Amino acid sequence: MIIDTTEVQTINSFSTSGFFKEVYGLIWIIPILTLILEITIGVLVIVWLEREISAAIQQRIGPEYAGPLGILQAIADGTKLLLKEDLLPSRGDIRLFSVGPSIAVISVLLSYLVIPFGYRLVLADLGIGVFLWIAISSIAPIGLLMSGYGSNNKYSFSGGLRAAAQSISYEIPLTLCVLSISLRLEIGRNDQVVLPYDSDLDSSTVDIVEAQSKYGFWGWNLWRQPIGFLVFLISSLAECERLPFDLPEAEEELVAGYQTEYSGIKYALFYLASYLNLLVSSLFVTVLYLGGWNFSIPYIPIPELFRINQMAGIFGMTIDIFITLAKAYLFLFISITTRWTLPRMRIDQLLNLGWKFLLPISLGNLLLTTSSTCLTINNRIR
Repeated sequence: MIIDTTEVQTINSFSTSGFFKEVYGLIWIIPILTLILEITIGVLVIVWLEREISAAIQQRIGPEYAGPLGILQAIADGTKLLLKEDLLPSRGDIRLFSVGPSIAVISVLLSYLVIPFGYRLVLADLGIGVFLWIAISSIAPIGLLMSGYGSNNKYSFSGGLRAAAQSISYEIPLTLCVLSISLRLEIGRNDQVVLPYDSDLDSSTVDIVEAQSKYGFWGWNLWRQPIGFLVFLISSLAECERLPFDLPEAEEELVAGYQTEYSGIKYALFYLASYLNLLVSSLFVTVLYLGGWNFSIPYIPIPELFRINQMAGIFGMTIDIFITLAKAYLFLFISITTRWTLPRMRIDQLLNLGWKFLLPISLGNLLLTTSSTCLTINNRIR
C-alpha cells in the first residue's frame, strides 16, 4: 500500500490544527463541571444534616415540609436569597464590598483540585498538594477583611479583623501538623532511606493516602500522629469559623460581623463559602489521617473480600468515593455536634488557645517526628 506524502502532511496539519486543541480544552471542562456539581450537592446535604442533627440535639422538629423529610429546604432558602434585592451601602467602598464574597468562595473552590476522591480520581496530583490548600485557604480571610472594610461599618470591620487574626493564629499549627505527616511519608516510602537533602518533602495527597494503605486500618496517620490529629481537628474547626470559634460573626457582639450589610446573593455566598470550607476541611482530615479511599480491617482486606480489585470501571470508583465521603461526613457530624455542645469562646481565649497551646504542642509534635525520622534514617544507614 502506497501512501502519498501530501496526504500524510495534510493529516498531520489537520491533527495539529486549532480544532483539536479546542476540543481538548472542552474535554477538560467536563471533570471540573462534574466536581462543581458534586460539591454543590454535598453542600446541600450538609445543610440538611446540620438542621436535622441540630433539631435532634435540641429535641425539636427540624425541616419537614419542603420535600420529603425536608430535603428541599436548602434549595428553597437558596432560591429565596437569589430572588432577594441586592442592597449596597451608600457610603461604603462598592468595589471591595462586591469582590469580597467572590474571593472567599473562589479560594475555597480551588482547594478541591488536589483532593483525591478515589484512585486516580483527582484533578491535579501535585507534589505540593496539601501546602497548596493551605496557601489558597489563607486568601479567604483577605476577602472577609475586604468585605468588612468595604461595608463602612464598625461591626463589619471588627468582624473582618477578627477573621484575619483567627486565620493567622490557627494556620501555623495546622501547617506544622501537615509538615509532620510529610516527614513521616519520606521515611516510609518503599522502606528506603530518603535523606532530607536528597529530595524535597512530598505532600502529594495521593501519595499520603497510598502510604497509609500499606498496613490497612492500623496504617492510618491517626495512630501514628494522634497529637497532630487533635491539633489539626481543632485548627480546622477554627479555620472554618465554626462554634465555638465563630468570633468573626458573633451575634451578641458584632450583630453578624462582616456579613452585617449584605443581602441577597452576596449574603448567600458567605454561607456557601462557610460550608464549602467545612467540607474541604473534613475531606483533608480524611486524606491526611483516616486513609482516604482505603479501608481495610487487619487480615481482612475489604477490596479483596468484595473483589473490588477485579471490578474495573465505575463500580470501583463508586466504592472509593463512598468510603471517602463516609469518613468525611463522620468529621462533619463531629463538627455539627460540637456547635451545639460547647459555648462560644472570647476573643482573648481564642487567641490564647492558638498561640499559647496549639502552637507549642504542634512544634513539639514536629520535633518528635523529626527525631524519630533521624533515628530511623541512622538505623537504616547502619
